[in-house]
Amino acid sequence: MEQRLYQMMRKEVINRLADYETIRDELVENVIGEVVKEKERSYGFTFEEWEEYELRLYHSLRKLDIIESLIEDEEVTEIMINGPHHIFYEKEGKIYPFEKSFESKERLREIIDQIVGEHNRRVNTKMPIVDTRLEDGSRVNVVLDPICLEGPVVTIRKFSKAVIGMDNLIKMGTLTVEAAEFLRQAVRNRETLLITGGTGSGKTTLLNALSEEISKEQRVITIEDSAELKLMAIPNLVRMECRDENEEGKNAITIRDLIKTALRMRPDRLIIGEVRGAEALDLMQALNTGHQGSLSTLHANSCKDAISRLETMILMAMDLPMKAIRSQIASGVQYIVSLAKNEKGKRTLNQIVKVAGIRNGEVVLKVLFERQNNDLIRVEETI
Repeated sequence: MEQRLYQMMRKEVINRLADYETIRDELVENVIGEVVKEKERSYGFTFEEWEEYELRLYHSLRKLDIIESLIEDEEVTEIMINGPHHIFYEKEGKIYPFEKSFESKERLREIIDQIVGEHNRRVNTKMPIVDTRLEDGSRVNVVLDPICLEGPVVTIRKFSKAVIGMDNLIKMGTLTVEAAEFLRQAVRNRETLLITGGTGSGKTTLLNALSEEISKEQRVITIEDSAELKLMAIPNLVRMECRDENEEGKNAITIRDLIKTALRMRPDRLIIGEVRGAEALDLMQALNTGHQGSLSTLHANSCKDAISRLETMILMAMDLPMKAIRSQIASGVQYIVSLAKNEKGKRTLNQIVKVAGIRNGEVVLKVLFERQNNDLIRVEETI
């Protein structure tokens, strides 16, 4: 595609659309078709080039420009934009370079403003880092230059449009029938589960799948930084999302704020998209005051590391004796599930442990399921 001609056509389309008060997708398509047809008469290009011009122009005006094809590709799970000219994507667990690039840093900034503006977020030199989401629920992180030396960096974590259930996870080899039934029963019995693992290990996918076991009669409140959970089967569902501070550094709504508010909303269960800071204290207090059956995720390499992370995060909120912290964890959390993604990109459940109380001042973990030689087997072992 000849870039100069493309830019000429794009400017012409924008000029013609300016004459209309209401701009619908059909109108945009018609105007693009007219402009491309006119330019073809003057410059001449193939039918394939004609189609490419029309698609690129439409994506640049109504979608997300060159990355729209990656957004629409359901096999792509992650899009990494390292400045305007270096774009990568993940498919089937492997990372590939994208052959297209934005024509300028300014054009990339336009797309960034379009994305964050959809959810009333802002990103600028005063607030150069922002988390938001796309319309389909995909998670977006933006970091502007000069924080990132390459230019604006955008990372998009895509989620499957279809909700992946426990049966799908069994077929994919993520977990076994026995482990799946164990987790299903734990949710039905209102046990609290923490799902842990590294980035892209499938924590949110498993949390979504487990939510199918929640009774439709229960009131569920979800709390997230950026809403990405898909809890389709719950009629009495309240979804809450954090709000960034304004340019004066005020009016932020944090996960801690939302947990405190949620407890006044008569929840049967709380679902926290991810525990990552001082809100761990508020969650533990909620779990120990009649709000069992909650689900949450956190980043940790193992179930044992998850306990250490919880302890650290609680200390971020309040300087409590370690004995009191561990007592709250042991009373509030019943099971921890550890997920991982191997070098081939396959996501697996590696361990399920029961939080079995306190012994000699330490939280006792009892391994119930563990992956050994690529097989997830039932065990009875204390760690």
